[in-house]
Amino acid sequence: MFEPKIKNHQTDLLIKAVLLLNEEEDAYRFFEDLCTIPEIKSISQRLEVAELLRKKETYQKIAEETGASSATISRVNRALTYGADGYHRVLEKMEKE
Repeated sequence: MFEPKIKNHQTDLLIKAVLLLNEEEDAYRFFEDLCTIPEIKSISQRLEVAELLRKKETYQKIAEETGASSATISRVNRALTYGADGYHRVLEKMEKE
């Protein structure tokens, strides 16, 4: 069974809140209240980087398409390779839709 490294009362509250977001408008409203615009853009960029890394795109092409730094691309790649499979699981679900 997966045991998250970040699990505590506060993260439980966050995860429960995210799981309740069934409508796109509600999700946008929640994240605009919760995060700064740069935080949302950064998180979104990482997800796009993960998507492109899974498609075996080069770091150079990913940087050109997303504006991500090589450090960000490397960090996301490390998470894809050695992380908790969160990117993989979400992107697989998104591909099926």
